[in-house]
Amino acid sequence: MDEEALLAAPEAEYMNAEQLAFFDQRLQQLRTETLDEITAIKNQMLGNSQVSDVLDRAQQEEESQIALRIADRKRQLIPKIDAARQRIRSGEYGYCLQTGEPIGIARLLIRPTAEYCTDVKTINEQKEGVYEHKSR
Repeated sequence: MDEEALLAAPEAEYMNAEQLAFFDQRLQQLRTETLDEITAIKNQMLGNSQVSDVLDRAQQEEESQIALRIADRKRQLIPKIDAARQRIRSGEYGYCLQTGEPIGIARLLIRPTAEYCTDVKTINEQKEGVYEHKSR
């Protein structure tokens, strides 16, 4: 099954065994790629040689900080991938954790770790924005 077939499938087939297998494979691949990227970032940082020039060292430290933030963000994706795969096994994958409504194939193709339908996600983000604004 490919993306085109997923998008063309009738609603009655939503999250059937074939679709779940497709997303499980996609999540496995995303997990492998993410771990490989984290390893590559760590190896790159370890391979950085010490420089004596102050400006070069400052630039190297700045690049290392950016790389660490990227690696940390990717590291945070791993539990989300694992949770999505657990939802596949439990039969909850593809359905909003808050409303139980289908998340939708198109959204899952873009973000296979999605836990909420678009409406709930939008409301939650708006609430987060209000709380952040009030706390400033």
